[in-house]
Amino acid sequence: MAKKALIVWGGWDGHEPEAVADLFAEILRAEQFEVKVSDTLDAFLDVDFVKSQNLIVPVWTMGSITGEQSASVTSAVAEHGVGIAGAHGGMCDSFRNDTEWQFMTGSQWVSHPGNDGLRYYVHFDRTNPHEISAGLPDFEVVSEQYYLHVDPGVNTLAYCNFPTPGAPGRHVQNPCRMPQVYTKSYGAGRVFYNALGHQRVVLEAEVPRELMRRGFLWAAS
Repeated sequence: MAKKALIVWGGWDGHEPEAVADLFAEILRAEQFEVKVSDTLDAFLDVDFVKSQNLIVPVWTMGSITGEQSASVTSAVAEHGVGIAGAHGGMCDSFRNDTEWQFMTGSQWVSHPGNDGLRYYVHFDRTNPHEISAGLPDFEVVSEQYYLHVDPGVNTLAYCNFPTPGAPGRHVQNPCRMPQVYTKSYGAGRVFYNALGHQRVVLEAEVPRELMRRGFLWAAS
């Protein structure tokens, strides 16, 4: 039986939510998922449908979500073992006033010093082998570099260094390794996040696309 995935897109247009949702649907369908794509958060109100999915993929930056819509997702993940996976602001800058969403997803965007067009490297944690990152090379990206407030319980697979040499620090005073790709659990469900993806082209690159493919499969397991 084919696995099922629900992709819900919307929010701030600058993150190209429809185009990113189309890319994610393409990746999932190539893996034989039965995919439903919706442009309304009301898709979450069909509680039975949501909890029948193997994977939920939010692509929704900022905006707001009702308590009923949010509870449908958090319950499906925590109580029914539905996976959730996403990228960039589409999952971890979705609903700034919903702290349970942030608890589930594992981080919240707070800044991107240097804004778009910053050149930096993403490094895999070679001391922490995982099926999602196995065999993938470190890579360079030109995009926004997300500074996140991160759940200390996440399992970091890849990170970037802050501050990036030569980039505006914007009050970043303490050098750190910022998680960029991680997994975590939320109740019975698996959570995957990739901080890259300011625009679709960033996720179309070979390694970021492969990360999303593997992350989707892992979270839906």
